[in-house]
Amino acid sequence: MTVGEPSAPPAAFLRALETLRPTEVRPEIVLEDIPAPRRLAPYSGAVGATVYRGDEELAVGRLIMLFDPDGQRGWEGPFRLVAYVRAGMEPEITSDPLLGPVAWSWLTEALDAHGAAYAAAGGTVTRAVSEGFGNKEDDPVTTELELRASWSPLEEDLSSHAAAWCDLMCMAAGIPPVPADVATLPLHPTRRESPKAR
Repeated sequence: MTVGEPSAPPAAFLRALETLRPTEVRPEIVLEDIPAPRRLAPYSGAVGATVYRGDEELAVGRLIMLFDPDGQRGWEGPFRLVAYVRAGMEPEITSDPLLGPVAWSWLTEALDAHGAAYAAAGGTVTRAVSEGFGNKEDDPVTTELELRASWSPLEEDLSSHAAAWCDLMCMAAGIPPVPADVATLPLHPTRRESPKAR
């Protein structure tokens, strides 16, 4: 992951940063380093991910940790996590009026399932339709789901929050969660992380 900070980071930030990048992920998920925003908080870190089925990209996302020792309005603490997920969807699914509440429940249920303690969660669910024109008029019409969310973790260990974010990405990609006692076979035996992360 990449880090943005104006000066020597506080110990609490560094401890949390060590747990931001998931250490164990499903074989469908490829992690990569991405730039951390520098203007949202004094200290920040970020990790990106892509969900694949074979060579098909199903979903992309990022998880950003913001840290301000003094806190910020609405945070309820010094930490704030910001998540983004984008996934392709069938048109009939994106037109379902229940998609928004269902997609939001993917996040809250994943956080609860991993025992992540959090407060002040909020976000948006967007349905996007892309249609080509001009020299792109032959491109197929695509429909996508975009979920943007933020919440305040009530603990420095962010591993449960990162695991919940991975589950959220898989749910958006149409891949159901796997019980903890069930092993999965790798879909990408040699693609454990993006070349950008090396």
